Amino acid sequence: MIPRHIQPLFVRQASQYPVVTVIGPRQSGKTTLAKASFPDKPYVSLEDPDVRRFALEDPRGFLAGYSSGAILDEIQRAPELPSYLQSLVDRNDTPGQFILTGSQQFELMTQVTQSLAGRTALLRLLPLTLAEVSSAERTHKSLASTLLHGFYPRIHDKDLDPSQAMGDYFSTYVERDLRQLAAVQDLRQFERFVRLCAGRTGQLLNLSSLANDAGISQPTARAWIDLLQTSFIVHLLPPWHTNAGKRLIKAPKLYFHDTALACWLLGLRTPEQVQRDPLWGALFENFVVIEALKDRLNAGESAELYFYRDSEGNEVDLFIPVGRQFHAVEIKAGATVNPDYFKGLNRFDSHFPGVLHGGCVVYGGEQGQNRTHWPVHPWQQLRHKPQ
Repeated sequence: MIPRHIQPLFVRQASQYPVVTVIGPRQSGKTTLAKASFPDKPYVSLEDPDVRRFALEDPRGFLAGYSSGAILDEIQRAPELPSYLQSLVDRNDTPGQFILTGSQQFELMTQVTQSLAGRTALLRLLPLTLAEVSSAERTHKSLASTLLHGFYPRIHDKDLDPSQAMGDYFSTYVERDLRQLAAVQDLRQFERFVRLCAGRTGQLLNLSSLANDAGISQPTARAWIDLLQTSFIVHLLPPWHTNAGKRLIKAPKLYFHDTALACWLLGLRTPEQVQRDPLWGALFENFVVIEALKDRLNAGESAELYFYRDSEGNEVDLFIPVGRQFHAVEIKAGATVNPDYFKGLNRFDSHFPGVLHGGCVVYGGEQGQNRTHWPVHPWQQLRHKPQ
């Protein structure tokens, strides 16, 4: 197992709560992390039809077999179990009894938070960070190769071809999760919709345009975007708002939780294709934004990240909360530092004094620059574990 930065938090929360729930995309490493952290606990997969049938038909009898606790994998497959767990842990609130994992977001969180409020800690585990991959000495030399391979653990553990792995991943997602989450009548149309989303990576989400291009209604496009969020395929980055008079963009920006899947959906199969693609800059931005998201989640923080853009096109790519202020990040895929890299940061700081608690530029080059106002960091610096 590649060591995960979230593991100390995971173990600590299991010493404080009777139940810990870990959610995240399929194949993000939830099961591996749970087994490695609690090797003495019985492991139960609710993907197994016989086990699931038992849990659904006789939840009390099912849980009676694990009176000392267990790892219950893919808990969303037995949605009533959290309610029965509630009465069980109310009678015995010993910390660390049950570890629940799930690969759905909103439905599972609703079930867990309603039934186990105050009884469970909730963690979100995304695929590996660049720092985690680097610590296992599995990194790729070039930025393009890094984006193509992405960060799903199996690709690095088994040295898999990323295109084959992502093709299998998406097929499994369509066959399993879509049938479970919603009745998508036309799978081909849905797959086209997801590919269109990949073509909008790093762009403002325009549901009307997306619906028109996919040949579906706008309500269907909204439902499908919600579906992609629920199953950890896409992440919507909200804009930062202020009460100032300037008109600000209100639409979120669209990103994928992993660049390997975005590359596969775009038909990119080699590092050379990735680097030459018109979406090269957007894929790099996707990578940096999701790395920041992973760092926050691994530290037990919320997913609270923002971007800034006004109606005149002035923009800062990423705001990371620091107390009541923000650390601003401008993201540029170019390998040569350009004076334009600092324009958005300078303009925002002059218009909104006191909002920023520093900032920087992350770019696709190899050398950092210790500039007075806005330090420049090469993308490789993300290989270091955040402090």
